[in-house]
Amino acid sequence: MSLTLENILLIGAVLLLATVFVSKISFRFGIPGLVLFLFIGMLAGSEGIGGLKFDSPAIAQFIGIVALNFILFAGGLETSWKAVKPVFWQGVSLSTLGVIITAGSVGVFVWLIADYFVDGFSLYEGLLVGAIISSTDAAAVFSILRSKKLALKYNLRPLLELESGSNDPMAYVLTIVMLELVVHPAQSLWLILPTFLIEIALGGLLGWLMGIFGKWVINRIQLEMDGLYVVLVIALMFFTFSITHLVHGNGFLAVYLSAVYLGNHDLMHKRSLLKMFDGFSWLMQIMAFLILGLLVYPSQLLPVAGLGLLIVCFLTLVARPISVLISLLPFKMKWRSKVYMSWSGLRGAVPIIFATYPLMAGIEKANIIFNIIFFVSLTSVLIQGTTLDHVARWLHVAAPKKLKPRSPVEQFLDECAKTQMEEIDIPTQSYAVGKKIVDLHFPPNAIIAMINRQQKFLTPNGSTEIKPHDTLVVLTDNKKTIEKVYEKLHLTLPEE
Repeated sequence: MSLTLENILLIGAVLLLATVFVSKISFRFGIPGLVLFLFIGMLAGSEGIGGLKFDSPAIAQFIGIVALNFILFAGGLETSWKAVKPVFWQGVSLSTLGVIITAGSVGVFVWLIADYFVDGFSLYEGLLVGAIISSTDAAAVFSILRSKKLALKYNLRPLLELESGSNDPMAYVLTIVMLELVVHPAQSLWLILPTFLIEIALGGLLGWLMGIFGKWVINRIQLEMDGLYVVLVIALMFFTFSITHLVHGNGFLAVYLSAVYLGNHDLMHKRSLLKMFDGFSWLMQIMAFLILGLLVYPSQLLPVAGLGLLIVCFLTLVARPISVLISLLPFKMKWRSKVYMSWSGLRGAVPIIFATYPLMAGIEKANIIFNIIFFVSLTSVLIQGTTLDHVARWLHVAAPKKLKPRSPVEQFLDECAKTQMEEIDIPTQSYAVGKKIVDLHFPPNAIIAMINRQQKFLTPNGSTEIKPHDTLVVLTDNKKTIEKVYEKLHLTLPEE
């Protein structure tokens, strides 16, 4: 089949349809869909039944970076500050110190044992492998936790999501630093350290500033078409990544932090944005895994399988537990929670995306490194991803689904029927007069269904401005929320 535009679109549509149907099967049998997405890509590739010739690390890296932007941004939007606040410093410790410990221990291990399997790795090459594989994968963790509807005790779920969403930037910086040392081995690590610190600092600062700027733009711009708000947010996301990268900051960290800021503030069309980016996140996960599956040659995985299995065993049973124990040493946490955190350190698409950087740099052992990372990531998701729920029950950290605490984001997106209705009259001198609904900061589970304005009923949105003598028809799911609505409006709740 010649690769015309129509044929490329046809092939892409068939692959996407296959992944959607396969995801249904994966949910039913408890197999991580991400593994099946990789297998579909491998089956469609040059050594599979599809026979598609794809050998472009540059394209794979570009698609991977775009996908990672969407995945991190979607994860940031859904990160509730209220949920992660109790475990914030634990998450920061895991995503910084934990990543460094994992990278260093795995790197030294690879350097010591590589001679028995391949042509031998220098210390810097071993540390490069450790850096690439040092972070847990946000896409893998988010999708597996949600697909399994896994309820966890002791704030483990927000801690896992915070760590996996925030440790990719650290792994990226370590990968770039170690790649620089592999290419220029005479360069001192201490000379690169200031660059490392500047990247993290700039990424954090610009992410926070772009979050503030993004909120201001989204809530102040008056767009005639609601769908353009999604386009606006996508543009802000890529602008944040690009401008941060341009000034040598960490773009991935900036994207994640800006999304966390936006997700924890009132935005125009926030419900629609959350749902749209959840869909984008799934699409990008599928695309990334398909492309990476197409890029790999399965026949090249067999020669590195022995080394890969040893790395998986060391990473899962030694490096990850040590990094978790040391990172969480200053914090009080049950031993079973630490064991579960150790087991939940899944690797996925992100390390494979980072493994394209050595390919692009053209270093001598780039192909071997890529194949090792692919094998380790695939094995990690396959083994740990299928056992997360079983290990949770074995360690007694799984909570009954009916007792699962619901995050503010889940409450905000809740479509269940409302049981309370309140009509609230707005006096002439009310605090709410002249303000947009989005600026009133209503509770997430309260909806202004209608506004009665001069005997005409309006369907409001976030930009609707409250006027004197408006009657707000508010729907909620309990009486306490009605009380909070009155508080936000600076009104006194009428006596029954």
